[in-house]
Amino acid sequence: MGPTTSGRIVEQMLELGYPALETIRSERVPVTPDWGTPKYLERRARRRRGLPAADGRTPDPRAGSGPVGEQKRLAGADRAEELEDLEYAAVRERLEFLNEVSGRIGTSLDLERTIREVTSAAVPRFTDFAGTHLRAAVLAGEGFPDGPPDVTTIWHRVWVEHNDEPGRWDDTVPVGEALAFPEHTPFFRCMVSGEPVLIPHVSEEMGNRISGQFEKRDLRPLINGRSMLIVPLKARDVVLGFMVLMRRGGREPFDDMDRATGAELAARAGLVLDNARMYTYQENVADTLQDSMLPRLDPRMAGCDTATRYLPGTRLGRVGGDWFDTVKLPGSRTALVVGDVMGHGLNSAAMMGQLRTAVQTMAALDLPPEQLLRNLDDIAQRLGEHYLATCLYVVYDPIRSELTLANAGHIPPVLVRAEDGRSVLLDLPTGAPIGVGGVPFEAATVRVAPGDRLVLCTDGLVEVRGQDIGTGLAALCESAAHPAASMDDACDTIIRALNRGDGRKDDVALLMARLNGIPPEHVAEWELGAEPREAARARRLVRDRLTAWGLREAADTAEILVGELVGNAVRHARTDRIGLRLVRTDVLLCEVTDDDHTLPSLLSTDIGDEFGRGLRVVGDLARAWGASHSGRGKTVWCEQTLLRPPRQASAG
Repeated sequence: MGPTTSGRIVEQMLELGYPALETIRSERVPVTPDWGTPKYLERRARRRRGLPAADGRTPDPRAGSGPVGEQKRLAGADRAEELEDLEYAAVRERLEFLNEVSGRIGTSLDLERTIREVTSAAVPRFTDFAGTHLRAAVLAGEGFPDGPPDVTTIWHRVWVEHNDEPGRWDDTVPVGEALAFPEHTPFFRCMVSGEPVLIPHVSEEMGNRISGQFEKRDLRPLINGRSMLIVPLKARDVVLGFMVLMRRGGREPFDDMDRATGAELAARAGLVLDNARMYTYQENVADTLQDSMLPRLDPRMAGCDTATRYLPGTRLGRVGGDWFDTVKLPGSRTALVVGDVMGHGLNSAAMMGQLRTAVQTMAALDLPPEQLLRNLDDIAQRLGEHYLATCLYVVYDPIRSELTLANAGHIPPVLVRAEDGRSVLLDLPTGAPIGVGGVPFEAATVRVAPGDRLVLCTDGLVEVRGQDIGTGLAALCESAAHPAASMDDACDTIIRALNRGDGRKDDVALLMARLNGIPPEHVAEWELGAEPREAARARRLVRDRLTAWGLREAADTAEILVGELVGNAVRHARTDRIGLRLVRTDVLLCEVTDDDHTLPSLLSTDIGDEFGRGLRVVGDLARAWGASHSGRGKTVWCEQTLLRPPRQASAG
């Protein structure tokens, strides 16, 4: 069979989608022990037994009969047919190999798994050794590599597959190694040109030359006498990596047809790797976005300790909109928030960030829980009609020992009583999810005791496919009541109990708070008159109380702060009563309340101004300060850092 028939075979392969074979359109298709011979031997054996061939063809009944001349003619025809069969078999086997590889790779979008599949698919059918190298930017999920590689490009050897004796390659070409390839090597030529590099036989001289380019690395025992083929892994004409393929000396060396087959293998592998790379990159972006939005909570707030857990889901595009937060409120109170944006992906993560920021802003304004959810619902509707989320907002007052809760379609929290260890699912008015619009929200008040624990979570922890959510809530109550040595241990106990073996599909956000309360003896309150002399009285009261608390060293600064705040209240109060409260925790909180609703602000002052410097003094001396509206006016507060923990002392 001449080149015309071989070209026809290649044309058929091109029609089937093998563009890499374009370079051998008019060449003969080589028959080797690897390609063609096995299929041909099988077919010839079937002929001799008089059985149909694999393609359904039956032996020619004319063979072996008739005159001698006719028999020779038929024998020559048989030999020509056998040659044609061999070449067709060679092509068919390559097609079958490439189709088999295509079916084996790309079974997932996991980059590491895809790399293993691509590398392992070539051994042992096509090669005895396969090593895959990827650019560092690809492996790290940093996006599409910028520009062609050069001698400074770092490559990672991500996987090696071979049928040599175990461990032979481990020391010289270890998996996981990062390196830059020298310029005068076939590896560099492949990655720069983007074209396959074929070395039919690595002679001793060539092996010495290649090995000499690598410091402290003797490649000669591994490459000398072998046949080498290096194929680029490309996507959108950019080299993402390359595969080094080698056959042992006793095997048929790589030829031009193998180069075309390897290029086709690499083209398919490059496409699959690029899909996995893009998915990894998008996941990294989404994870980074979500991670940046999730808060780093202070485990100690005034009157309560907190612990959290966040577990991403295992579903495709697992990044979701679950979040939790704690917000410091005036009066030593703490807002505890948990929410869940419906859906997954970047849009959900972005909406989560918007809603979380809105909650923090409105919480700082000290809005009542039901009013906060109502405002949040309005914001979600303005963001878009498809923005829906559930949210549970809780305000803990450690001085009054009570919780104020409002719920927008979220699963209720669990309260674990310290007195008897009993857990209860709080029965709250359940409003519609955020974003529905036009529905009211109600608040409920629950009395608590020091040591009680409140557990808030998203539905990913309690929902199980095929089961009623009540089953998961019951399991949550049971696991939350389990004794634990610490808050972190208590969170881990819940996660272990509800994170079932069938795999977690949804995100999980868990927020636990131990409600320690603030003892009454650590709180002091007075009512002052709206007269200038009350500022001096306030300073005396504060000094006496701090002395009784064993905080005499804090008295000087506290007197100045209280004097400024009370002096401002005296100037702006509309009635004859001003409230003063001191709260002692790990910091000293001072609150001054009056009936004026105008919040104070820092003013720029000139040297001749008589007023306007008070808040600047407070800002310089206090650890933090702020103001918020209250039911009858406003509260201005400041915190003072204590140099040492207060000793236990009676209120006196």
